[in-house]
Amino acid sequence: MLKVATAKEMQDIDRITIEKYGIAGTILMERAGLGVVAEINKSFPDQKVIVLCGGGNNGGDGLVIARVLHNQGRDVEVFLSVGPDDLSGDAKVNYVAARKFGVKIRSIENFLARHSSLNTRHCLIVDALLGTGLSKEVRTPLSDVIRKVNKMSAPVISVDMPSGISSDTGQIMGCAIKARCTVTFGLPKRGHFLYPGAEHCGQMFVEEIGFPRTLLALEKIRINLVQKEDIRSLIPSRPKYSHKSTYGHVLIVAGSRGKTGAALMAAKACLRTGAGLVTIGIPDTLTSTFQSRVTEEMILPLPDKGNGTLSYKAAEGILDFLGKKGNVLAIGPGLSVDNELSKLVNLLIRKSGVPMVVDADGLNAIADNIDVLNKSRAPVILTPHTGEMARLIKKGSGVRGQGPEKDKLLTMIEQDRINTALSFAKKTKTYLVLKGVPTITATPQGDAFINSTGNPGMATAGTGDVLTGMISAFLAQGMSPANASIVGVFMHGFVGDIIAEKKGQRSLIASDIIEAAPKLLKLVSSG
Repeated sequence: MLKVATAKEMQDIDRITIEKYGIAGTILMERAGLGVVAEINKSFPDQKVIVLCGGGNNGGDGLVIARVLHNQGRDVEVFLSVGPDDLSGDAKVNYVAARKFGVKIRSIENFLARHSSLNTRHCLIVDALLGTGLSKEVRTPLSDVIRKVNKMSAPVISVDMPSGISSDTGQIMGCAIKARCTVTFGLPKRGHFLYPGAEHCGQMFVEEIGFPRTLLALEKIRINLVQKEDIRSLIPSRPKYSHKSTYGHVLIVAGSRGKTGAALMAAKACLRTGAGLVTIGIPDTLTSTFQSRVTEEMILPLPDKGNGTLSYKAAEGILDFLGKKGNVLAIGPGLSVDNELSKLVNLLIRKSGVPMVVDADGLNAIADNIDVLNKSRAPVILTPHTGEMARLIKKGSGVRGQGPEKDKLLTMIEQDRINTALSFAKKTKTYLVLKGVPTITATPQGDAFINSTGNPGMATAGTGDVLTGMISAFLAQGMSPANASIVGVFMHGFVGDIIAEKKGQRSLIASDIIEAAPKLLKLVSSG
């Protein structure tokens, strides 16, 4: 998988490459500039080029770009945000070189003063102002420059990271460049994939500029981007000498009066994703309702309270079934919430000896007692969306109820999705699938995986239930909890993307994903 770095991790790679491996910083800067030039010549071969340079290494990259393009005969103009005497190191070296080559270099104030001559589609802007090291809000005059660029019709190519985006969180630091494309070096950064920064990056290119491969693969870089080629290697083959029990038996404890569809969708998705057997554990007063709607799935009637919701007494039947037949338990879709159900879910987490997937009302059932997760006998996968994540962590954060405090917690999660997921997974020793844009899968060992699939059309009823079924199916087929989560999330989004292309995002519904999953699973697994 492609590793994804923080600004500090990338700075360390750069420093070690220079100090230990003897590759001069000017060489790395030259290669970075040449990588951007190659993309400019490929995608923007005719435009006049305006290079906006800051005072650090990002600006140094910009000066290389300007010099090389000028030497190729392109019309190039540089606007520098600091005085020449404020430059140092490799950036200073490349400023001097650009001057000797005859590149036109002016102050950033001249850019702000220019109007109609720059506002043209025949002009390309190279953003080399701030790069990846930004840790505070952008201030004038750079904020004025960014706002002016965003008002112009000219396309923008950003060097390393659109100026104004935090490379670690993807947050906008006051204001940020909106790029047509971004060229980064060595490894992509978290902010390239986390929103809202991802929307500012445009098309992404990762250039190899000579960092040692061993440094780019360091184990301490624990964040990974999940791509199609990674999934192909993880999906298990189906040997000819096998039978339905080879592919596992999933018990899905789900559904209540008025919420039967959630259980049925999770079960059908589980079968369509390759589980050998699926049984739905349901309130016994709803048996006739379910029996008339299932075909391949089996039904396990369980004690309820007479109102279409499970009783705590259902625990005995569930544990007995798992002890004799089931090898995966999924619990939560459409389950409903009350004190008795909370007791039931908490008991099953403590007593079940098989891997579990906990979603929806199953998550709500443990929100006031997340310590139970550390008492589980088998791996537990949690699949919360942001609101459910807030309920799971609110006890430790001191947040109660609704209002500004809850809004603040939701914002905190969205602004730091990776660290939120990692922290909770480590604390509870669970595998956490934090659903959203993008979905993050975190492991108790400290690894996190950024999903690269999915679209807004999937923000519709039932898609979370489908994901529960898909992850459960991969677990049942013998995949590790981490891999089952990674593959389930990727395939869920991948199928949704293909459907959205054909039907449009507005028309996408959860059952579309279930029906399309077999064909697209075959497509991915076969290459």
